[in-house]
Amino acid sequence: MLAFVLQATPGNPIPFNLIFMVAIIAVMYFFFMRPQMKKQKEQEAFQTNMKSGAEVVTTSGIIGKVSSVADDHVVLIIGDKTKIKLLKSAISKELTEMRTKVS
Repeated sequence: MLAFVLQATPGNPIPFNLIFMVAIIAVMYFFFMRPQMKKQKEQEAFQTNMKSGAEVVTTSGIIGKVSSVADDHVVLIIGDKTKIKLLKSAISKELTEMRTKVS
């Protein structure tokens, strides 16, 4: 059956269409899906390896310093005497490294 589909004849455009569809799927994978999966793995590694003392920003834009880390949540210090408890998934990125690179 596959030999019939790939058989190149002047009036049969099926091999070109098949190759074109495979190429489109490959491009979509390498330019859209693969980078997104890589970014997701990096985010999960960041949330797993989070440590006290790191300055972070939440997904809602709150900037704070990590006070303590538990299995599924962290406690952030966002003011002089203000602490909030958040899920690890609510932490977007670390600012400690970013600030040292800028300085």
